[in-house]
Amino acid sequence: MNETFVGMPAFPEAAREALENGTLRGNLRHATHTIRAKRAAAVAEVSDWAELREAGSRIKEHTLRHLDRYLEQLEESVTAAGGTVHWAADAAEANRIVTRLVHETGESEVVKVKSMATQEIGLNEALEAAGIRAYETDLAELIVQLGEDRPSHILVPAIHRNRAEIRDIFRTAMADWGRPAPEGLSDSPAELAEAARLHLREKFLRAKVGVSGANFMVAETGTMVVVESEGNGRMCLTLPETLISVVGIEKIVPTWRDLEVFLQTLPRSSTAERMNPYTSTWTGTTDGDGPSAFHLVLLDNGRTDTLADEVGRQALRCIRCSACLNVCPVYERAGGHAYGSVYPGPIGAILSPQLRGTASEIDASLPYASSLCGACYEVCPVAIDIPEVLVRLRERVVEGGPAVREGNRVVLKPAKGHAAERAAMRAARWTFTRPGALRAGQRLASRARRLRPRTLPGPGAAWTATRDLPELPAEPFRDWWERTRGGKEETK
Repeated sequence: MNETFVGMPAFPEAAREALENGTLRGNLRHATHTIRAKRAAAVAEVSDWAELREAGSRIKEHTLRHLDRYLEQLEESVTAAGGTVHWAADAAEANRIVTRLVHETGESEVVKVKSMATQEIGLNEALEAAGIRAYETDLAELIVQLGEDRPSHILVPAIHRNRAEIRDIFRTAMADWGRPAPEGLSDSPAELAEAARLHLREKFLRAKVGVSGANFMVAETGTMVVVESEGNGRMCLTLPETLISVVGIEKIVPTWRDLEVFLQTLPRSSTAERMNPYTSTWTGTTDGDGPSAFHLVLLDNGRTDTLADEVGRQALRCIRCSACLNVCPVYERAGGHAYGSVYPGPIGAILSPQLRGTASEIDASLPYASSLCGACYEVCPVAIDIPEVLVRLRERVVEGGPAVREGNRVVLKPAKGHAAERAAMRAARWTFTRPGALRAGQRLASRARRLRPRTLPGPGAAWTATRDLPELPAEPFRDWWERTRGGKEETK
């Protein structure tokens, strides 16, 4: 678990501040609407998109069911190609491995490719504590790092910032991290990009150690794949003498042929491009070409526990395209920070509580950070049924029950604060299984409809704080049906 997010309040409290920030909401609305419109157009160009989506889902599901076999094959392939494989059970072990590997080079700084896995484990903070400075080289990640901020989107981590805010960050913070921003820097996108290019160039040319993640790992050859749009990744992957890649164990695909599917669906679903401008692949080490030492750190950190849940394991299919964030009405209004995780939006609402458990206040609330509208499922390029997993996790939060944590089968206790919900659901179950009681209750409610309060008391107050209590009909549906004989007048 990333220590950055420990102690965060529940999602409703965390989101309230974002909802009151008009600038933030405007930035999010403009960005998400633009991205999703472009994505829709890019996907519409592909006549067999539904078949590609189904193929991606089946490949991922097959791989997860045989994950042990493919991981062993990957280790053999990477080792045969000259790389070294390390296994990390959790974030702490992964951080220790990377820190040790950097120290063994004698270096005190690294350049980084954008990586969700390293954010998940808090690698930058761990390296800093060990006297090693990590430089983010992705433009959006650079903005976040210079602004001492946190990512708020999977694809565009600085989506919550506008151009004027980015200009101010560059002006005030660049000098503390290296080459300062040019004098008179404006908020022109071209000038901001040039300032970042000049700032990063010296780091690329100086760094001896690179750190990356990977979008995919090909088991049959031991090949790592990184897709990106700026070229910074290519610089980090080729110029340093040592390359360390931290990758979640679910990022594996069996063959190169399988990779073909995702190289079609990922760019269209994420950046709305027909193909990624930069697709970098590397297999171990090659004399005179690229890093002379390659280390692959395979990260579990709750993934095996997630794999044990037949419903929840769908989350491990995710290829981090972020399409679900861009169509989610909750994310659009609350932003990414409220999710208390490097994985915001709908996918974060099902992935984080499984990787970290539901013991904390923020993780227990994430399955409720959704309207269950289903838009996320419709755009997912690997057909993750996010609403289904959300309902499953809500049941776990309210009722507790069997689960796997740290490889052990345990029985979770119900989360605090849901006693009224459990009582209401049990009462509903009792009522709906007894038609006579249901009919009596409906008739009583209809006759007392004029006494209907505007808001509900107790736990129900949170629901009616943002909704109107529905009007009650003058008579129950069943009574109306019998009176009208199915809505048809009697014929003579």
